[in-house]
Amino acid sequence: MADPRFFRCAGPLSLSELAKIARAEIAPGGDVDRKFDDVAPLDSAEPSHLAFLDNRRYIPQLATSRAGGCIVDPLLADRAPVGMALLLTKEPYHAYARVAAAFHPRPIFEPGVATGAVVDETAEIGDGTRIEPGAVIAAGVKIGSRCHIQANVVLSEGVILGDDCIVGACASLSYCLIGNRVFINAGVRIGQDGFGFALGPQGYLKVPQLGRVIIEDDVDIGANTTIDRGAGPDTIIGAGTVIDNLVQIAHNVTLGRGCVIVSQVGISGSTHLGDYVVMGGQSGLAGHLSIGDGVRVGAQSGVMRDIPAGTTVLGSPALPQKEFWRQVATVSSLAKKRKGE
Repeated sequence: MADPRFFRCAGPLSLSELAKIARAEIAPGGDVDRKFDDVAPLDSAEPSHLAFLDNRRYIPQLATSRAGGCIVDPLLADRAPVGMALLLTKEPYHAYARVAAAFHPRPIFEPGVATGAVVDETAEIGDGTRIEPGAVIAAGVKIGSRCHIQANVVLSEGVILGDDCIVGACASLSYCLIGNRVFINAGVRIGQDGFGFALGPQGYLKVPQLGRVIIEDDVDIGANTTIDRGAGPDTIIGAGTVIDNLVQIAHNVTLGRGCVIVSQVGISGSTHLGDYVVMGGQSGLAGHLSIGDGVRVGAQSGVMRDIPAGTTVLGSPALPQKEFWRQVATVSSLAKKRKGE
């Protein structure tokens, strides 16, 4: 059960209500009026809690769980203890996400500008928006409706936010245009200078960074991620993209729709990613590359060359997965032979 000091619960909810929210079917014998107080993990749930099973590794926990109910694939329903109410769906994790959001909806905040916030008189603030203490909203900023600007956020001159955005504490945004329903976590830096220098015998000459950052709708940006503004072209983050914590995205980078960028990834300048690219943790892309739609980059991979659409690469320098595993097997075989000499 979620800690009530941090998470307010909207329960109890009945099994029939939860089935509708989860888009799942109630298994035969389930009491549609049975109430559940909250969601909880299989191994710690109580009879008043609803759990879920998505990963087969946790099937043994299902058999011994004290949860009153569980969201589960129909093929695994027979593994549940007798008496456990079941919500059946082929997508248990998606169903759980919807149910957890129903038990713990987005906190409701009171619209208005808190004492201690600094808002320039030329800024435009949409209906239902909340600005917390310590925030600084500069001249010409436009904030849409129902946004939440948290403590000590800085929105520099001319920044535009769409509707239903959240900007986490201590984030700073400059030279950027933000779409609707964008969630920017604490400490994010958007729109700072890109790393642009002209090299010469007398040292480094800084190149003005004259582009912007364009973030499309429904993007989620993790804590302490940095996204540089473009040098001339814009840096663009496509709609529905999910970016984890501690990611660095350089100037002129373009991310397509629905990309997933896991923590500690670095993307060098002017590299273009297609739609639905997935990058594993601590992987990196060199500059000026073209990464096709649906490419998957394994954790800690270093990509030095263009990657065609639909390819999975591993290693550093990154190779197509079959070639990578062939090399691993060859090295392993040679090591065993050498050991046997």
